[in-house]
Amino acid sequence: MRLSTLFFLLGLLLALAWGILLSFTLSTKSPLLYVGEGVISFSLVILFYFYWKVIKPLNSIASGMDLLREQDFSSRLAPVGQAEADRIVEMFNRMMDQLKNERLRLREQNHFLDLLINVSPMGVIILTFDEQISMLNTAALRFLGYTSVEELMGKRLEELDTPLAEEVSRLPKDTTDTIRLSDAKIYRCSRLSFVDRGFSHPFVLIESLTAEVVKAEKKAYEKVIRMIAHEVNNTTAGITSTLETARDALETLEEETGDLREVMQVCVERCLGMSRFITNFANVVKIPEPSLEQVRLNDRVTACRMFMETICRERQITLHNELCAENPKVWMDTALFEQVLVNIIKNAAESIGQGGDIFIRTSVSPVMLEIADTGKGISKEVETKLFSPFFSTKPHGQGIGLIFIREVLTRHGCAFSLRTYPDGLTRFRISFPARRADLSGKNG
Repeated sequence: MRLSTLFFLLGLLLALAWGILLSFTLSTKSPLLYVGEGVISFSLVILFYFYWKVIKPLNSIASGMDLLREQDFSSRLAPVGQAEADRIVEMFNRMMDQLKNERLRLREQNHFLDLLINVSPMGVIILTFDEQISMLNTAALRFLGYTSVEELMGKRLEELDTPLAEEVSRLPKDTTDTIRLSDAKIYRCSRLSFVDRGFSHPFVLIESLTAEVVKAEKKAYEKVIRMIAHEVNNTTAGITSTLETARDALETLEEETGDLREVMQVCVERCLGMSRFITNFANVVKIPEPSLEQVRLNDRVTACRMFMETICRERQITLHNELCAENPKVWMDTALFEQVLVNIIKNAAESIGQGGDIFIRTSVSPVMLEIADTGKGISKEVETKLFSPFFSTKPHGQGIGLIFIREVLTRHGCAFSLRTYPDGLTRFRISFPARRADLSGKNG
């Protein structure tokens, strides 16, 4: 039973006794009854005084507890006129001020951290205890290849249909690793955790290293190629000239020198072949800046059809054109892009070998070109090495074809990927940027 209820019952009993005693006093006029009446009246006054000094402060403190429970730190308690209770009220109000200031400080800090995370170029993904996505910033959304946060909330990383999410989901806890994907993009990913309210929350950090690594790789192989090309071309030019002079001199001698002249001719051809070989490498670092113009994507694919059919016909490969009816417009350097397209078809045909299918598809939303083949496919180990300088799976490959493709597509601002999908098809996908006004202005 509450203390205020006890006070009320006691006051009610005293008032009832006072009334009964009053009726006897009025009838008997006894002095003793007058004294009893005064004692009861004095008791009622004392009871009211204790109620005012005890119950009211307790009610005020209880109201303060309600404010704490509701986390209303802006309200304050008023003094009740009782010294001990007012000291408690003062301490309570000071505590509420501190809580309000602390809460405001935490909100400001959280707001600052939210702004910092949202504008950070590093992707941040915060997970729940069940490894489900609870929050991610704009950079992480872009790295994962999605456009809406709602698509990812509540999902696990392994449930997302992107190569990066698949690789990140395999990372052990509290580790950092560099991931190279089949779209020539490179990321440094960390799977860590932080403690909040005594519980450990996992989170993922994703940092794009593509531009830095590609720039460093390009600087390194350009220097090596130029040095090798200079030395090889100078050497082979001198050897070729000497061999041709010696061969011409031997032609004036007897016929017995025919075998020797033939050997010299082979040496000359080998020198020329070596010169052409190194020139192919040198051409990779001499790719011109694209001269962009707006063209119809389907028209460019159709213009290359003769070259592509020639490549496929020799291997009994059927070429299927599945071009969208909208025929989207794109900005491209037609000469460079046609070389890219022919290179992709050539690689697909070599992957198939003899007898197979190549599918060329275009779409308008998003604007994309896809070349799919029924070849032997690409393993996960090879996927991570694609678009690396001088890497090739071909016995006599130079490893410059995909580098050329990467350089041209990057300069066009295109996103691209090359991987084998569960249906067995290997797809080279090229996504064109939505706007090319900036690049067209530079090259216009």
